[in-house]
Amino acid sequence: MSGFLSNDNDKSGATGAAKTATSTLGNTLSGVTNTVGGVAGAAGRGVGETVSGATGGAGKPVGDAAANVGNTAEGAGKDLAGTERRAGEWKGN
Repeated sequence: MSGFLSNDNDKSGATGAAKTATSTLGNTLSGVTNTVGGVAGAAGRGVGETVSGATGGAGKPVGDAAANVGNTAEGAGKDLAGTERRAGEWKGN
């Protein structure tokens, strides 16, 4: 049933414009956040491998710590990106 009290106009008017804008913004922020998280993760792992390789066994704990920080940053970026994507889709958790 179409009409004033129906729910058919979810994608028109102000609601439709808001959903389009937030979808675009959410997807854009999600992509950027995911990219930044991925770069931070790769950089952390790269630094960790460099430290471990250059210092041998003595520097391995420091290298492993740097890699773990990078992995944590990457995971946080992915989580945040997912949240931004869901917000852009007007979804909850």
